[in-house]
Amino acid sequence: MSIIICSVIYLRVSIPTAPKPSEPSSCRPFCTECEALLSGTEIGDEWLRRDCQVESYILNSHLQCSNLARELHFITRPLSREEEDYPLAFILTVHKELELFVRLLRAIYMPQNVYCIHVDAKAPWEYQEAIRKLVSCFQNTFLSSRSETVTYAGFSRLQADVNCMRDLAQSKIGWKKVVNLCGQDFPGKSNLELVQYMQSKEWRDRNMTPGVKQPVHMRHRTEVEHIEITGLHVVPKRMGLKKSPPPHNLQVYFGTAYYALTRPFVDFVLTSPIAQDLLEWSNDTFSPDEHYWVTLNHITEAPGSHINGEWEGDIRAIKWKDQEGSTHNGCK
Repeated sequence: MSIIICSVIYLRVSIPTAPKPSEPSSCRPFCTECEALLSGTEIGDEWLRRDCQVESYILNSHLQCSNLARELHFITRPLSREEEDYPLAFILTVHKELELFVRLLRAIYMPQNVYCIHVDAKAPWEYQEAIRKLVSCFQNTFLSSRSETVTYAGFSRLQADVNCMRDLAQSKIGWKKVVNLCGQDFPGKSNLELVQYMQSKEWRDRNMTPGVKQPVHMRHRTEVEHIEITGLHVVPKRMGLKKSPPPHNLQVYFGTAYYALTRPFVDFVLTSPIAQDLLEWSNDTFSPDEHYWVTLNHITEAPGSHINGEWEGDIRAIKWKDQEGSTHNGCK
């Protein structure tokens, strides 16, 4: 819904005329609701066409980067001193729907921040090349130095974030916290609101990893060895082999795979034997990104840890399709 709203807002501004790209081989049809929302606008058809053809537009455009950024409506200067003094880092793991990625990046982009983009190694070449070209236009935006073939609920998804963290740790930009997103996310806060929230008394020096001690019905995820069928799915190993207990007598937690982490915590993740041992132990678990970050954030050794934390933290809102009619009444 946020993306649809964003579309309507952008339709109210004049869109500079850009070179028309060649027709792509196929365009994903827009939903009936989207067409109904945009049908009353004079440039609705043009916007639909350009959104559908954004991959072809980026690949075939001969515009200079400064013009490309202007054509795609990117913000190119800090909007406040408060934001400039508190740069953020973002990790985006993407694999499909380039037009959504462009809208997401445009919505969160600020020149004082830094962005690591992890593109799934199995994504189509045209998709990867379009993102590579767009990213090359911004000095503070780069592709992850190592690309994983990501499997849903697999260790590869966790590894993709760790790869970007290694790259961000080398950044000359003095970012304060890192936030991870997927390509189908969209911000509910402006950059200024996000900065103010990160600097609030509750979260100023603390990591945000919502979660609780691992419930009984989730223990099979980490008690039984799993195997990742690359690019497809994760399944338990034959015979239901039991795993060894977690290293360092760690209490395993369960929570969201999404977070806001301090820079010292990221350094801890990359250098601490505890963090490295837990990462290795998590290699054959199910959806390890849903226990790794939150478990580390509940130990005293971790900088900015939230020992007594549970589900606090407005880091991400999501409506699960299978919960429609029970916990929510659908997307509007």
